Amino acid sequence: MRTRLHLAPEESAVLTEIGEFNGRLYRRELAGRIAEGKLDRKGFSEYRAERKRALTADTSSRWAGTITRSVEDQYQLGLRALDAHARSLDDAVAVVSARCALAPGERNGKIVGYRNKAERFQKTRRLAALRDRAEWVRDRLAAACPSIAVGGKRLWRNRNHLNVAGLTEPQWRQQWDAARMFLTADGETGKAGGNETIRVLPGTGQLRIKVPAALADRFGTHLTIAEPVVFHHRGRQWNDRVHTNRAVRYDISYDPARRRWYLDASWVVEPPVQIPLTAIRAGRVLGVDLNDGHLATSIVDPCGNPVGGPGTIEIAARGLPAARRDGRVQAAITALLDMAEHGGCTAIVIENLNFGDARATGRETMGRGRRGKRFRRVVAGIPTAKFRERLRGMATQRGIAVVAVDPAYTSKAGGKHWRQPLQERMKTSDRVVTVHHGAAVAIGRRGLGLRLSRHSNGPRHAQRSVMGQPSSLATTSKRDRVACGKPCSTLSPHGELNRFGSKHRTPVATTVRATIERYDLSLTD
Repeated sequence: MRTRLHLAPEESAVLTEIGEFNGRLYRRELAGRIAEGKLDRKGFSEYRAERKRALTADTSSRWAGTITRSVEDQYQLGLRALDAHARSLDDAVAVVSARCALAPGERNGKIVGYRNKAERFQKTRRLAALRDRAEWVRDRLAAACPSIAVGGKRLWRNRNHLNVAGLTEPQWRQQWDAARMFLTADGETGKAGGNETIRVLPGTGQLRIKVPAALADRFGTHLTIAEPVVFHHRGRQWNDRVHTNRAVRYDISYDPARRRWYLDASWVVEPPVQIPLTAIRAGRVLGVDLNDGHLATSIVDPCGNPVGGPGTIEIAARGLPAARRDGRVQAAITALLDMAEHGGCTAIVIENLNFGDARATGRETMGRGRRGKRFRRVVAGIPTAKFRERLRGMATQRGIAVVAVDPAYTSKAGGKHWRQPLQERMKTSDRVVTVHHGAAVAIGRRGLGLRLSRHSNGPRHAQRSVMGQPSSLATTSKRDRVACGKPCSTLSPHGELNRFGSKHRTPVATTVRATIERYDLSLTD
């Protein structure tokens, strides 16, 4: 959770100098960790202990512990990103090379060659560039040497394109320096307020920050902020933790555009009790179909039938900055959780989507021209990972389970089997039922362990007749529909097809008499 800090000019200057000093130490340690390369567990423990002792002389033991921990986390994140980049390049090379191996216009199964020789030649140039890039990435990955830009690679690239970014050089420098400050303090259970480095005193709300040892002769041992700190969002939970001295992590950041300081508080949530899948399926679930710009929802009961009408939650996030997009996603998830609580749902069922492969090979597999570019833009605009992670965290606070299912054929089954029934239910309403609402029903049914399609009216293959259960003629099998005067594709007055496909003649009167005897009907009936 976040709150704003109201600092005096002299307090802001001291805090800026502390953040820049720690940021220089952080970047120096990160460069040294990248130079060390891959380390085993014992080697890393020895290396971190050595670096922590060296940093303690300039800062403090707790600042040093946080810096070394953050350095290792950033290093491991860089390695994972480098590995993901290598796999995406390998996928792109495989797709382009398979298409370049075919002559223009040639087809080999699902693989189609390019339209003409000119396009194929351009793709061979792109294939060569992709192979060179993939080889360079594999070499960096083998050496365990990721490329990390502290402050953000996008902001670093804007330095050479200030006109395109709409920034002046002083504005860019302010953003760059603010992004490279390090003001993070890990929590510690058992200490006063749950943190010894950045502490918010319970009761008074006074903020105290530990000054690094190298700056203590100028600013003292602690920097105290006069204006008290107040957390409005989840303030009661935070107050309970600091009063019981449980660990709370604090992060201080600066927004140069607004000239505002912010304080973020976070802590580890106790893992919730795992609800068995059988208990989840015993109640209602809320099926959710994530699309570009909106969420399609439908409540499904334990039998697989939709309850009430479908719903739509808008996510107007296209063209917005990352922070505002994240806020729109959180607002949509809040409305989704409110809908689940109001409908009495035990779980929310979503699709386990991942468009990583599509983004890597989208140019070759998602069409061409304006239509293909528009479709790729739609796929790239769907916040699959962010939506899934945000929903999992926010649903945990509400006590609602989240079930992720296979996304295969949900849209097809929803449009074929569930769109029309939902539309008939909403005849009296102006609400438009789309394929996405039908897909939400199919997703909910898959979360309940049911088939996607609707069951036919009554059992198939004369199951009731075999079991000796009476049934009306309206729900009889195809063989018995002749008695009702309904034609059947497998039965005619001249004969019927048996299980082997051959014909044998059966008089119509015999078929009618057998049907009457089977259902205990009189001739008058």
